Amino acid sequence: MSKLVTIDINANGVADVRLNRADKYNALSPEMFDAITETGKTLSTNQTIRAIVLSGNGRGFCAGLDFAGFQNIIGSEKSSIISKNSSSDEIPGNPAQKIGMVWKHLPVPVIAALHGASFGGGFQLAMGPDIRIAAPDATFSIMEIQWGLIPDCSISQTLRELVPIDVAKELTFTGRTFDGKEALQLGIVTQISDSPLKSALEMAEIIAAKSPNAIRYSKELFETTWHEAPNAGLALEEKLQKKLIGSPNQIETVKANFEKRPPQYIDPE
Repeated sequence: MSKLVTIDINANGVADVRLNRADKYNALSPEMFDAITETGKTLSTNQTIRAIVLSGNGRGFCAGLDFAGFQNIIGSEKSSIISKNSSSDEIPGNPAQKIGMVWKHLPVPVIAALHGASFGGGFQLAMGPDIRIAAPDATFSIMEIQWGLIPDCSISQTLRELVPIDVAKELTFTGRTFDGKEALQLGIVTQISDSPLKSALEMAEIIAAKSPNAIRYSKELFETTWHEAPNAGLALEEKLQKKLIGSPNQIETVKANFEKRPPQYIDPE
């Protein structure tokens, strides 16, 4: 059997990560939950990575829960998945919730390239990355209400960053399907593209060419302070900036700008 999630890292430090269960529309089985989270954890320890693109092989990004075994999952496996929670793990949540949270905890930017369907758990998985680029005809749905359930794959921590609470409620209460164009209007995706994977990889290359320390600290700043009091955010801005000023990669950035050449960065420690 092929890997459920594949990783391809190029010479510039861009990791091309793909859900690889195309015959099942990348549907989420217990094994898929674990594979996604373990992929994120593996990437987090690789200091050569500068940016990550997350996409799905086949017809779409992720159709959500694997409904072929839905009855069994409701009776046993699903209950096990949502009750299992390791307090010692730095990624918060149970296995179903970690698939969204793991991308927020990665130190480098993650860009989701979305085509076809992102339904249910697949929708919530797509909310974890920092940036989303979708095809205009991509389709989205928070469809758990169709099964008498609530969305429980970290949506309470991810969707709140993107839309007002009334929009989140309407989409959750109705479970309706909407396309990439409406997703852009709602603020759920960052931009739309006829070739979302190509656009995401191009954006990742731009990010990968910047100082890796400054990129990592920028993500840390926003992830840490977005819902904090002003003093906490301002204090972290100052702390991180002091660490950057005069550091090797910051000096190299300035020198490269003046010398009109590509910078040669060292990997963050």
